[in-house]
Amino acid sequence: MNRKIITMLCIFVLIGCQKNDIDILNGKNTNIDELKGQWIVVNYWADWCAPCIKEIPEINDFANENEDIKVFAFNFDYLEKDDLKPLVNKFNIQFPSLISHPKDIWLIETPPAIPATYFIDPNGNVKVSLIKPQTKESLTNILSDVRN
Repeated sequence: MNRKIITMLCIFVLIGCQKNDIDILNGKNTNIDELKGQWIVVNYWADWCAPCIKEIPEINDFANENEDIKVFAFNFDYLEKDDLKPLVNKFNIQFPSLISHPKDIWLIETPPAIPATYFIDPNGNVKVSLIKPQTKESLTNILSDVRN
């Protein structure tokens, strides 16, 4: 009986100690294994980038219409949670914002310019890199192309 209790306690401790690889501001932290098998879009932005701010509503619409796609924002300035949260609210970013750097997750280097958007396939490989503003329509077209 004691052995079963100890075994169960060990299992609960191990489950409770599993670390999430991916820290997210306005969503549930996750790990890379939970994202495998899904298409992912990562958008780099900054509050001082007018084209970035202009495309946020477009990405919100794209994310809302493609719930089977994981869409993430990442702030180009690597802001901490306390600094990022008011900006996410101010600019009405409705999709999750990564705190973890995409380089640590998908090996995406910081882009040379923003806005920048990356499409990552279900195997975790970057399929498309875009260094220009996007619209809901352009994102939808790219998604259709990469899925075929």
